[in-house]
This record gives sequence, C-alpha cells and structure tokens, in this order.
Amino acid sequence: MIKSVKFVTVPVRDQDRALAFYTERLGFQVATDQPFDEHQRWIELKLPGADTKVVLFQMGPEWEAMIGKSMNFAFATDNVLRTYDELVARGVEFEGPPKEEPWGTFAVFTDSEGSRFVLSSK
Repeated sequence: MIKSVKFVTVPVRDQDRALAFYTERLGFQVATDQPFDEHQRWIELKLPGADTKVVLFQMGPEWEAMIGKSMNFAFATDNVLRTYDELVARGVEFEGPPKEEPWGTFAVFTDSEGSRFVLSSK
C-alpha cells in the first residue's frame, strides 16, 4: 500500500542557482547533494516539518519545455499572508498579493528558473 509521496521533482536549468533560491529564499534544507552522473547532481531538499522532499533535477533537452511552467503541486502554509510577507522580504517574486477564495487563501510565486508555484493555506 502506498503511504506517502517521497519526493516531487522540479526541473531546473541551473542547479546551483536553483539550490541558492530554494535554500536562501524559501528556507528549504539540503537533505542530499551528490553526483548523479557526469553532468548533474542529485539535490534533494527537506521542507521543515514535512515528509515529502523536493528534488532539483537538471533535465535533458526533452524536458526543456517543462521549465518555466506552472507546477502540478502547491506549497502549504499555516498563514499565507505572513509567509507571503516573509518571502517577499527575501526577494521571492509573486504575481500579486494573496487572494482569499471560499476554499482558502493563495498566492502564486516564481522560482529562479521561471516555474510557477502556488502558496496555499492548508
């Protein structure tokens, strides 16, 4: 029986630039950073308080079209407004301020590679 999601992969062009963004601006922690093959590393990041990890993976040319798109997952926080303010202060770019909807509060931000993510209430 499946019990959880182990990791999600974020396609990146520049692993060093992405690693700096995710650790310095978003506050993720490095779980693993080791060689994967002769061209790239396996970079696995922990989110404080979460079991699922984020992998920053430098994709080959066949995946290039995925970089800079909206990702199919959202990051959750207990307080979208507070987290939005904290991340803006760290230089994270949002498409606009948080919006309140009947299903919750959310805001959309862009990572160092141009990929779009939703920051959402739990």
